[in-house]
Amino acid sequence: MTALSRRSFIFMTLALAACKRGAADILLSGQTMGTSYTVVAVEPRGGLDEDALKTAIDAVLVDIDQKMSNWNPASEISQINDLKADTPFTLSPDMASLLQSANDVHQASDGQFDLTLGPLIDLWGFGAQKPTGRIPKNFDVATAMHSVGQSGVLSMESSILTKTHDSTQMYLSAIGKGFGVDRLGDTVRSFGVTDFMVEIGGDIITSGQNAEGMPWQIAIETPDARQRSYLKVLGVSGLGMATSGDYRNYFEQNGIRYSHILDATTGRPVTHASASVTVLTQNAMLADAWATALLALGRQRGIEIAKRQNLAALFIDREVTSGKMHFKTYATDQFDSIQHS
Repeated sequence: MTALSRRSFIFMTLALAACKRGAADILLSGQTMGTSYTVVAVEPRGGLDEDALKTAIDAVLVDIDQKMSNWNPASEISQINDLKADTPFTLSPDMASLLQSANDVHQASDGQFDLTLGPLIDLWGFGAQKPTGRIPKNFDVATAMHSVGQSGVLSMESSILTKTHDSTQMYLSAIGKGFGVDRLGDTVRSFGVTDFMVEIGGDIITSGQNAEGMPWQIAIETPDARQRSYLKVLGVSGLGMATSGDYRNYFEQNGIRYSHILDATTGRPVTHASASVTVLTQNAMLADAWATALLALGRQRGIEIAKRQNLAALFIDREVTSGKMHFKTYATDQFDSIQHS
């Protein structure tokens, strides 16, 4: 459970595994959003005031917390969640931009990217506490569904937001970390740094090259809850990157596996074979949102939409051969072009 949201999505945990640091690198790190952040930068020729950069980064993180933390009762998102139905709320420019992007992904993903699924995630036991292992009653799922559904329960015109139900709650874990990464990336650039990588909880933005003059080397984790290893390493430059997986937060009952990735149209855990999806696109916020959306969709429909949206996406599916489970990868042409560049 992160400081941004009760929605518990597992992202790339080995993002830094393949990132070699050289003598010219600057490394800054700390805690934020219930996880950690890392900034690796190659010092520009004119030098860099690391203390000033760290101060600027801290200020940005405080600003993001004040807007997007579900754990801060005075934050902007908490004020929105406390709103009564049909009460207009004037959004900050940052929140309006984030919600517009979320609406765009929602519409383009058959509604599977949905910021309002919090009540269902809590109902299934994937919220603040560890999975309860209890399957909710059909009536309770149906009741929760009345207050979810982003396009039906939220209305936004320009910077004015209204809700149609008092109980509608928004949780930003599937897009907020990516937003924070992009804000930190902009902050690093403002100090004249052109070669850097910024990461928050596995969501990444890259620019230029590492200290060895290579694209930033980023690892993609094998979606196996039994061990920590990486499946492949990519050289990434000038792109945002995020991975969403279902293999850390789940429970089993009567031989059936229930993951925290919910189908927004049914309110129930997805049943397809896709275990994780990695997305690379123009910024971390969209990579974050699309990784979640495509995992909810599953490979068959997800890869169609990824191609339509010109996304570089890698699906890792569970497959059983001769009684043994293994992983198989499926990539869009855009992903293959990055891998082989």
